[in-house]
Amino acid sequence: MSKRKRYSPEYKREIVELVRRSKSSCRQVALEVGVNPNMLTRWVREAEAGGGKAFPGGGTPRDEEVARLKRELTRITKERDFLKDAAAYFAKQSPNGTR
Repeated sequence: MSKRKRYSPEYKREIVELVRRSKSSCRQVALEVGVNPNMLTRWVREAEAGGGKAFPGGGTPRDEEVARLKRELTRITKERDFLKDAAAYFAKQSPNGTR
């Protein structure tokens, strides 16, 4: 059994906007981007009915904050590791502070 694919609200808005700007049919756009045509048609209907409040997302504000903090922690950890490696490299290059 395959896992159900989830799309972010931003992705849904972008695809709906693509349908609105495109001269192609909703079905054609769906096939081009790899989304089920029925699903894309539903997204377009929801966007028209909901206006700016369409696709609010499934998470709570707390979940979104936790996800943001995890992304930030990952970024900062990578920066720290890079700086640690750079410091070790330069320490090997000049043992007494000279080249």
